Amino acid sequence: MSAQPEARLLSVNVGRPREVEWEGKTVRTAIWKAPVEGPRTVRRINIDGDDQADRVAHGGEHRAVFVYQIESYRYWERELGRDDFTYGQFGENFTVEGLADDEVCIGDRYRIGGALFEVTQPRVTCYRVAIRLDVADMPSLLVAHHRPGFYLRVLEEGEVEAGDAVVKVADGPEQLTVADVDGLLYLPNRSRALLERALRVPALSEGWKGSFGQLLAAADGAAAHAPAWSGFRPMRVTRVDRESDAIMSFLLVPADGPAPPGAQAGQYLTVRVRPRPDAPALVRSYSLSTFADEGGLRISVKRDGVVSRFLHERVGVGAVLDVAAPRGSFVLRAGADPVVLISAGVGATPVLAMLHQLVRERSRREVWWIHGARDARAHAFAREAQALLVQLPAARHLIAYSRPTDAAGEGKDYDIAGRLDLAALERAGVPKEADYYLCGPDGFMHALSAALTARGVLPDRVATEAFGSVPVIRSGIVAGAARPPHAPAGPPGGGPAVTFGRSGLAVAWDDRFPSLLDLAEACDVPVGFGCRTGVCHTCESGLVAGSVTYTTAPLEQPEGDRVLVCCSRPAEALVLDL
Repeated sequence: MSAQPEARLLSVNVGRPREVEWEGKTVRTAIWKAPVEGPRTVRRINIDGDDQADRVAHGGEHRAVFVYQIESYRYWERELGRDDFTYGQFGENFTVEGLADDEVCIGDRYRIGGALFEVTQPRVTCYRVAIRLDVADMPSLLVAHHRPGFYLRVLEEGEVEAGDAVVKVADGPEQLTVADVDGLLYLPNRSRALLERALRVPALSEGWKGSFGQLLAAADGAAAHAPAWSGFRPMRVTRVDRESDAIMSFLLVPADGPAPPGAQAGQYLTVRVRPRPDAPALVRSYSLSTFADEGGLRISVKRDGVVSRFLHERVGVGAVLDVAAPRGSFVLRAGADPVVLISAGVGATPVLAMLHQLVRERSRREVWWIHGARDARAHAFAREAQALLVQLPAARHLIAYSRPTDAAGEGKDYDIAGRLDLAALERAGVPKEADYYLCGPDGFMHALSAALTARGVLPDRVATEAFGSVPVIRSGIVAGAARPPHAPAGPPGGGPAVTFGRSGLAVAWDDRFPSLLDLAEACDVPVGFGCRTGVCHTCESGLVAGSVTYTTAPLEQPEGDRVLVCCSRPAEALVLDL
C-alpha cells in the first residue's frame, strides 16, 4: 500500500514511577505522564525518560508505547463534565489526533518520525487509571464505551516529537480493530469466529493470545467443567485407610441418593465439619486421590490442623460429611507428549488421581512418577503407585527419601537419598519437552517451577496446585509485612458469615466494607485484582456455597459457581474458594 499521512502526534509524554496513597494502600505507579519538548528517542522497551512501575502488567516489548486519542479526551470531557485534562492524563506516551480505536487494527504498522511501530493490543483495564482521573469506575467506562487506547511495539528505534505525522505503512492481517479485540476479552456474547481470527494475528501480544486460547478452551468444555451440584450435600464415609504415618484416606458416596461423581483427576473437594458443637463450622479443601468412578470420591488427608485431626480421630465408616462438588483446573491436558507427575508428601494426592486416569485411558504416553518423602514410614501410596505404573507401557519413576532410615532400601523402596531438585531430574533423564504437574509444599513448587523454567521448559507447560491461602500478584501494591489471614480490625459485623475456605477463616460481614474484595484485604486473605470494577475478572473466585449481590453490574457475569469479589457483597452466608 502507498504510505500516506493519516494522523498527527500531538504530545510525547513520559513519567517515572512514584508511590501514592490510595484507600489505605501504597500504590507504585507511573501513570502520571507529562509532556516533553523536543525530540525523544523511542527504544524497544520504552521512551527515553519514561518507565513502568510493574512490567508484569504494563510495559515490555509488546507494550512499549501507549497511545490515546485527543478525540477520546473530548469525549470524556463531555461525559464526565471535566475541563481539567492535560496531555498524559490517561497515562499515554503518545497523545494523537486520529487513530480511533474502532478504526486502528491489531497488526497495523505506522511510521512516526524516525521510528516504526506495530499495534499489538488494547490497553489492559486497570484500577490505576481510576486513581489518575479520580473516577472510581473509569476502568469499566473505558471498556463499556469502546475507548481503551492501545499499545505499540517498536520495530525500528528512532526519534519522535510532537507535530510528527503518523503514517500508516501496512495493514494488519484479519483487520480486527482495537475496539473489536478489547470487546472480545471483556464483553459478553463474544464470537468464536472472532476469537479464532484474533489468534491468527501474529502481532497480538502473547498475553492476549493466551487469554483468548483459554476462552476458547472454556467454551469447548463448559458443560464438562460445571460443578456436579450446588453448595454442600451430605456424603457418607464408606471406607477409611491409613496411607502413611500421617495420611489417611476417606472414601465418600452421596448420602442423599445416587449421583454421578462429576470429577476430573486433579480436582479437589471442599469439606465442612463442626469439630465443636458450640463453635462455627470449619471448611477445608482436599484433593481427590483417585479417579472418580461409581465407587465414590476419595480424599486423602494429612494430619496437620484442627479439621484434619477431627477427620483422623473422630470420622469413621458411616459418618456423614457436608461436601461441595469437585472443583479445580489442575487437570491433565490432552496430548501425546510425556507427562511428568512430581510431588512431595501429601502433594501426591492430585497427581496420583492423574496416574489412575492415565491407566484408565490405557495411555501410551511416556509417564514419569516423581515423588519425595522423608522415609518409608512417610511414603504414602507407594504400593498403589507401583501397581499403576506397571500397567503403563512407557512409565518410569524417581523416588527420593530426604532422611532414609534404611540404606539397604535404596534401589528398592527409593531411588535416591536427598531432596528432589533439578539436578536429580536431569540425572534421571526426565525430558524437557513434557507436560509437568507439581504439587507439594509452596517452597518446593516455587523452587522447582523456577528451575524448570530456567532449564527451558515453557511456563505454560508447568502446572502447580496448592492448598491453603496462596500468594497472588496485586499489580502495583507495595506489599507490607506478610500476615496470616485474620479477622478484620474493629468490632465484629452483624451480617452473614463469609468463609474463606482456603484460608481457613470465617468472619461476619460488615457493611463498612464496600465489597468482598475489601473485606478479604482487611483480613489479609490473598486475592488478586486488576480493575476493581467488574471488568477484568482478575478477582474472580470460586463460589462454593451461598449467593451474592453485585453493587456494580459486571460487564460480563461470571459462571454460576464463580463470583467477582471486587464488586459484590454477600446475599446470604458464603463460602469462597479463597
